[in-house]
Amino acid sequence: MGIGGISIGKFLIILLIVIMLFGTKRLRGLGSDIGDTIKGFRKAMGDDNKSAIEEQPTDQAKKY
Repeated sequence: MGIGGISIGKFLIILLIVIMLFGTKRLRGLGSDIGDTIKGFRKAMGDDNKSAIEEQPTDQAKKY
């Protein structure tokens, strides 16, 4: 048993078929696009958390 019930042999066959269908250039481009998207998402989430942390002390100061 391998990943999710797929044996290593079946996984390699599926990988070979995907490479034959799309080619290595297209897969490499797709991988880099996904990586850039994830990087941008993480940066945006970090910016939101940073601004929320900066606003938090002023909100508490107004309550008192």
